[in-house]
Amino acid sequence: MSKHVADKLGKGLAPQSFIDGMTKNQDKFLDWYNRFEWSSDDDRDFFESLSNRDDLRCLILAADWCGDVIRNVPVVFRALENSGIPVEVLIMEEHPETMDQYLTMGGRAIPIVIFADTGGFVLGQWGPRPQHVQAVMTKFKQENPDRNAPDYEDKIKVARTEMMAQYGEGAGYQQTIVRELRDLLSTF
Repeated sequence: MSKHVADKLGKGLAPQSFIDGMTKNQDKFLDWYNRFEWSSDDDRDFFESLSNRDDLRCLILAADWCGDVIRNVPVVFRALENSGIPVEVLIMEEHPETMDQYLTMGGRAIPIVIFADTGGFVLGQWGPRPQHVQAVMTKFKQENPDRNAPDYEDKIKVARTEMMAQYGEGAGYQQTIVRELRDLLSTF
């Protein structure tokens, strides 16, 4: 089934408005934002070359309380800031019907980065995490399908700790996101 977000284009917050409106985690968000560096001129040139196109739009389902948003959205903002692609943030709680079209393994996981054409036809999506980090959660969910199991909470804590380890200490994970976004955008 093809997805459309035409009714959402123009309804989101500009990146700076999202940052300014944050009531939680703004300092952490800005820290990751300011730590961003291009690891290769080739990547930077690729994203800048997108400004020759005017057919792409980006919507990001997000919320300021989510740790993955705080880590990953700054990278998306920075990667796209010279791409010429209009970027809007949809606050998850304000757009539940859109969120429910982009579930991850049946659950609401954010951020979800949606790329669409000017008519709102969805070309692709990224998120909620870099693939190697998400793999930890995917494995956890497959092995622990019963959310009401007595040891579920203990086990998900272990999975979350492992996901943090996969992100690593520094900002290196940001290059993984840049690469995954580039790979995705290269398909349109």
